[in-house]
Amino acid sequence: MVTQASVVTLAGAGQRDALPTKRPKSLLRRISDNRTLLLMCLPAIVFFLVFSYAPLPGAWIAFTNFNYRDGIFGSPFVGLRNFEFLVKSGQLWLLTKNTILYNVAFIVLGNILQISLAIMMNEVRSKYFKKISQAVMFLPYFISVVLVGVIAFNLLNYDTGAVNALIEQTGGDPIKIYSIAGAWPIIIILFHLWQSTGYGSIVYFAAIMGIDNSLFEAAAIDGASAWQRIRYVILPSLKPTFIILLLFSLGGIMHGNFGLFWNLVGNNAALFQTTDIIETSVYRMILSQNNFTSSTAVGLYQSLFGFALVMLANWIVRRINKDYALF
Repeated sequence: MVTQASVVTLAGAGQRDALPTKRPKSLLRRISDNRTLLLMCLPAIVFFLVFSYAPLPGAWIAFTNFNYRDGIFGSPFVGLRNFEFLVKSGQLWLLTKNTILYNVAFIVLGNILQISLAIMMNEVRSKYFKKISQAVMFLPYFISVVLVGVIAFNLLNYDTGAVNALIEQTGGDPIKIYSIAGAWPIIIILFHLWQSTGYGSIVYFAAIMGIDNSLFEAAAIDGASAWQRIRYVILPSLKPTFIILLLFSLGGIMHGNFGLFWNLVGNNAALFQTTDIIETSVYRMILSQNNFTSSTAVGLYQSLFGFALVMLANWIVRRINKDYALF
């Protein structure tokens, strides 16, 4: 039986169906609507276009016998010969191993210390002590790596270093640290952590500040101890931040801290076995041999390896929890 109400309902439904669908906005319209956001992004866009995309054609040097007269695209094509030289010399494996191992140590130890430091600072109740401590821990990040190299030399050099002076005063024999290759991985890692831990902890500290206070209130009502609050509230809340920072770090796992390594080690061939990374080797190639082809081949290998690693890590994270993936 058809009632008046049903007729009105059907008529209304028909009118709704008859309404025209909303047409999507044109590209120019969307640009106009988001012009403020696009203007804010413009400096970053220009930066990447100039310094990341514009130099990409230069990667062709890795496949040529480059000379200045013929230019990048006029130089003779040699295929993978530049890569073969690096593989046969055994240098590529050493550089890759050193670069990856150092960066793995930087990532693992750095994140552990940064998270621990951020949690400890969060547990401090004195605001003045917290502010002073943050400033003191943040300061090493702004110290030039040149000055870091000077500090290391004044501490470790054989003749007048503070470490050897202390050893002599205690009745020991001075140590030629700049000749002991095995000691330098520890030295480099310690200096890197000293310089970067304070800065990195700020990111995690900010993430802790963003945790909903109701979670801490609920934990207090349930009688949770400080350790239980850290374990069951803070650490799980820091997981997304840790994964994002880890993915970013993996993207640069083949890129070493050239300034730190060069200013600590310099051109000391006695330490190359344990301290030589891709950046320092490429720098020496350009300075001593004027070898653009092999150095460009190493740089291309470095970039492709890092890109593949980021894609693989992001795919794994996406399979586990797509909310934590970059894309």
